[in-house]
Amino acid sequence: MKIYTKTGDNGSTGLVGGLRLPKHNLRIECYGTVDELNSYIGLIRDQDISNESKTSLIEIQNQLFIIGSLLATDPEKLKDESKRKRLGITLLKTESIAFLETEIDAMNNALPQMTHFILPGGHQTVSFCHIARCICRRAERNISKLNADQPTQIEILIYLNRLSDFIFVLARKLSDELNAKEIKWIPNKPS
Repeated sequence: MKIYTKTGDNGSTGLVGGLRLPKHNLRIECYGTVDELNSYIGLIRDQDISNESKTSLIEIQNQLFIIGSLLATDPEKLKDESKRKRLGITLLKTESIAFLETEIDAMNNALPQMTHFILPGGHQTVSFCHIARCICRRAERNISKLNADQPTQIEILIYLNRLSDFIFVLARKLSDELNAKEIKWIPNKPS
């Protein structure tokens, strides 16, 4: 497979299904941000964390690829199930959202109750989680904007909303496992 095609040299890119868009199009920004998020999830997975967490992150990365493929497909082609099948595109399943909720609950139940907002940081791995959470929120904002003009599968927005919660709770779990101190945000408290 050849890596470069030269078809994007003029500042356009092709969606699955053939439609070409400018590379600055919001749809391209959306799946580019999901790709950025997926890369940060990979960075977290590459840290010295439990195999259980790594397995969960691989599942999430697979779901992010589904989301990216949905966003990278001509929306007209997504409307028809037979066209989706012909292109090899699958919809995001509600089970993927339930997976995140189950993981969040399990992690959260094992952690001390949160009484304040927490300043991001405490350990490099935890900081990677907070960066990923922010990228996830940006992806969600961009896709919400796209959805206003070009409806997307609603499960994508729900998944990303839940995923940012998952990443936040994962950051707390990793803080606990890595013996990193969580610094509470106390408004107007002098340093």
